[in-house]
This record gives sequence, C-alpha cells and structure tokens, in this order.
Amino acid sequence: MMELFAATACLLCAALFALMLAINRFRIYNKLKEPNNNLCATENTCCGRINSLNGELPAAKLPTRMPTVMPSDEYAEKVVPLSVNYHFTRKCNYKCGFCFHTAKTSFVLPLDDAKRGLELLKNAGMKKINFSGGEPFIVKKGAFVGELVKFCKQTLGVESVSIVSNGSLVSERWFEQYGEFLDILAVSCDSFDADTNEKIGRQQGQKSHLISLRSVRRLCADYKVAFKLNTVVAFKLNTVVNTHNKDENMVEEIMQLNPCRWKVFQCLLIDGENTGPDALRRAESFVITNAEFDEFLRRHKDVECLVPESNEKMQNSYLILDEYMRFLDCTKGAKEPSRSLLDVGVDNALNFSGFDEKMFFKRGGKYVWSKADMQLDW
Repeated sequence: MMELFAATACLLCAALFALMLAINRFRIYNKLKEPNNNLCATENTCCGRINSLNGELPAAKLPTRMPTVMPSDEYAEKVVPLSVNYHFTRKCNYKCGFCFHTAKTSFVLPLDDAKRGLELLKNAGMKKINFSGGEPFIVKKGAFVGELVKFCKQTLGVESVSIVSNGSLVSERWFEQYGEFLDILAVSCDSFDADTNEKIGRQQGQKSHLISLRSVRRLCADYKVAFKLNTVVAFKLNTVVNTHNKDENMVEEIMQLNPCRWKVFQCLLIDGENTGPDALRRAESFVITNAEFDEFLRRHKDVECLVPESNEKMQNSYLILDEYMRFLDCTKGAKEPSRSLLDVGVDNALNFSGFDEKMFFKRGGKYVWSKADMQLDW
C-alpha cells in the first residue's frame, strides 16, 4: 500500500512539474511576441532564454536580425528598396536656379565602394537603380557612371538601370562602350526656347541645350536605349509672364521627340539646397502655384506619355542616396541623412529614409522599366 502511494505521489509531482514548465514556456513565448521587449541582435538565440529551456518558437516568431539603430522602440514595417536613386556626385556643369541637389561637396565614393553598396541594395530587393547628380557624366568623363551601369546590369542583373542627365556631356563613344547595359536615359529639358533655358541656367556657355537634347535622342534610338524626358516646371512667382515656361505649349516638340515617359515636376523648395541661409541656390522666385501647375498639365493632357508629379507626390516618394550612400529624409522640408548603408546596412539606413512607399506606388513609381519589356518604336 505504501509503495502504491509513493508511486502515485511521484506521478503527481512529475505532472505538476511538467505543468509549471509549460506555463513558464507559455509566458516567455508571449513576452517574446511583445513589440517593446529588448532582444539581442544574435540570430535565433534571443539571449538564450529559449534555448536554455530546450524549447523552440516557430521560425516566423523569431527576429532574424535587429538593426543596429532603430528610430523608435516600435518595430517598423519592412520597406523593400525596389527603386533607388543614387546621386553619386553633386558636381554639375549647369547652374539651374531651382536645383535641389547642389554642389555642396565634391566627394565621390571609390568605384569599388560604390559597387559594394549597390550589391547590398540588390540583395535587399532593389530592382531599379537610377544614377543622378549633379551631372553623372561629369565624373571621369562618364566612365564612372558607365562602369556602375555595366556592373548593375551585367554582374548584378538589375531589372532596370537608368541615368538622369542634362545631356550636354553624353557622347557616342560612351554609348558604344556602355549603351547595351542602359535601359533608360532621362534628359532634363525645361523649355524649347533658348532664351528661357539661358535664364533658368540650363546651359553651359554658348553650347545649346536643345542641340544636346536632340543629339542624345538620336543616340538613344541608334543604340536601343529608351529615352525619357524630364521637365521641371519652375517659374518666377511674381514675374512669370516674362520669361519662364508656365505658359509654354510643348505638345509639338514632345510629340516629335516621342519619349517613353515625360515626367513633369512642380518646382520644389528644399531647405539647405535651394532655399534658406545655407543654400547655394535661391529658388523662391521659380515657385509656381498648384493652380498654375494644373493649368500646365491641362494644356498637355493629350500627351500620352505625360507623368505629372506635384510637390505632394514627389517630396517623400523617392528613395534618394547621396554621395556617401546615405538615404536622405525630406519629410521636414530639408535633407536629413541616415548613416551610410556601407556602415550600418540597408535595412538600418532605410529606417531613416522618410520614404513614403504608398505614395511611390500611387504616383506610378513601378512601371514597365526594362527596355526588354517595352514596346518601343526605335
């Protein structure tokens, strides 16, 4: 009888211990699901609190990587850098009065570092890379951007590789060497009137911007590169009627050039770039009203390739990398840089980009952007 009682007591103790262990595991499991708990960055260990109990959580519940720095205690929704704009230089041979990425430094990353950053972005989900400036073709006479274009298309296999340029330094020799790796070349043109371009600052010396524009259009056709025309609608606020393009009708010229996309922007003020005490440009006089912008759009509504972007659509819907590979947050009207993704990784840097992903898709940021998929009449 005593032996039966002892055996029963042992079974009850074992059951009670198992119950207590299960309750403890359940409490830890729920604690780990809370967004504000402090987890270490070591993958799959969670500071040893699970492994010490010989238990496992479902893989989806374990954080695989915590950023080195977070903007808040809350977990941010993961943003994929689908389309990235890399302004690898601020230097330019033009002096556009409304420029919002001015020559505040002359720094350019070493080529190998730039390639390393681009590979990190591709591994993080980047499908489109756009190289901009400044003027991209000013660095090593275009060889620097050419090598980046080739690397992204040939080595990384990026879906779409594009450049935004003023077109003045683009040569046929460059197309011969790198044209096959480029999907889109966007050339900025704000007016088809030479005097207006001169007053805006979109020319160098006596060289005609319009001649450069048409030369690049021909090269794009010859070397099977999609041609995209960027137009910045920028006017003097109180003397618009005199010289700027608010009232210009560009329909005939756009039809002749036949770009795959004609992006029309509203002049945007960025503190420290084209407005404010530390700015290198004074763009206040170029600013137009929303009504004036809408009127320009109405005048060109029958141009099928027109893609309008107001300040509301533009300001936070671009992932912008500066010359140090820092994402630039424009949400407060200035450019606040993250730490370089070369130092902290893509995910960490993205947390400080201010990127509005919903607006990116709303404005049509994802489109048919590879020349292999475009139906183009060369």
